[in-house]
Amino acid sequence: MNIPDATQTAIVVRNREVTAKSVTAAALAQIAEHNQTYNCFTTVLSESALEAADRIDQKIAAGEDPGALAGVPFAVKDLFDVAGIPTFAGSKINAEKPPATQDAALIKRLKEAGAVLVGALNMDEFAYGFTTENAHYGATRNPHDLGRSAGGSSGGSAAAIAAGLVPFSLGSDTNGSIRVPASFCGIFGLKPTYGRLSRAGAYPFVGSLDHVGPFARSVRDLALLFDVMQGHDPSDPVCTARSPEFCLPELSKGSEGLRIAIADDYFARGGEPEVFAAVEQVAQALGVTRRITLPASGQARAAAFVITATEGANLHFEELRTRPQDFDFAVRDRLLAGALVPGHWYVQAQRFRQWFRDQVREIFQEVDIILAPATPCAAPRIGQQTMTLDGQEMLVRPNLGMFTQPLSFIGLPIVSVPVKRAGLPIGVQIIAAPYQEALVLRVAAELEAKGIVEAPVVDR
Repeated sequence: MNIPDATQTAIVVRNREVTAKSVTAAALAQIAEHNQTYNCFTTVLSESALEAADRIDQKIAAGEDPGALAGVPFAVKDLFDVAGIPTFAGSKINAEKPPATQDAALIKRLKEAGAVLVGALNMDEFAYGFTTENAHYGATRNPHDLGRSAGGSSGGSAAAIAAGLVPFSLGSDTNGSIRVPASFCGIFGLKPTYGRLSRAGAYPFVGSLDHVGPFARSVRDLALLFDVMQGHDPSDPVCTARSPEFCLPELSKGSEGLRIAIADDYFARGGEPEVFAAVEQVAQALGVTRRITLPASGQARAAAFVITATEGANLHFEELRTRPQDFDFAVRDRLLAGALVPGHWYVQAQRFRQWFRDQVREIFQEVDIILAPATPCAAPRIGQQTMTLDGQEMLVRPNLGMFTQPLSFIGLPIVSVPVKRAGLPIGVQIIAAPYQEALVLRVAAELEAKGIVEAPVVDR
């Protein structure tokens, strides 16, 4: 059995066409057979997943509402607390800590809606990276080409969807860690507005930049998941008290009445020609010709680097002092560099951030949606150290987020959509003003209906 769509899975389970237990068992069988190939999972929760599925079947038999995600298997990036297992966050250090005593807030909400948690997924150590080439747990392989990166830091979360192992997953995005792997693995990924979804129980990286969000194979699934997870959570101090604004009913509106523009200047250079061709393909399908400039986007990316390094180093300072040998060396060196950043640089970066936010807010008085590339290239090879873009040789790992960092820097809602094309996947970002998740999902749904974007399961 292979039912990759979360919406359809929940329908057939509720209608008693299949049992939640059989769906869960099928997902666990797929994971057992194929995870060695892709290296997505760090922990598989077979026993507890089958028990949870049993309870859902019992609810249905008793005539109770099993929830909008009844019997849908899912997995989470290994920085979300899962009761009974340690939260590795991709590290050796955290693996030695006691198991979590309760599930992260979003896992609780998904389980309340009937979803079945089957495991935790590989990631870059402490979410500091764009390739999921983990020194402790190995590299996650891109299902479209096993020699290539799945992206990061939520690489396991994206690859598990592309490989058809689970219908949806959770990831986190600080500088692009949902959108980069979504682009490389050819699936849909949503980075909501900063503070829109609760981060309670998610291991932090950079408190002022961290977002959490879902991956899926369809826009409808993405909207359904977002709607299920919305709502204020007082245990997360930055979680908005704003009332939920449900997106699923809005999808049929498409782009009608929306003012859409293509991001120019910074977002139109520095990448391979095919990534800009993907943006033009999306724009043409939407009838978009207008172009706008987000001022000082390069400086925004630089400021994001400063904030990331500084806050990340502060979080891990004690372990850097006492256990430097237990870090992934590449992550350790970036954190050590962050510990040496002068305090006034961090202050200036935050001041610039406010200025940049104000500038972009003005742009959103004129447009509703902005289109931009998600990554500067298709997935690089695992172990690849450098790449040449625009005739310039540069390091791979720090530069895969060049088009995502300036936008997460100010907390905008963005969906990465996989453009239908020959060859390796490439994603395009659909961007809106804060709290306008419904708009980005509407546009994504129209593109999906037109066959411009799609996320099929990779043939094995």
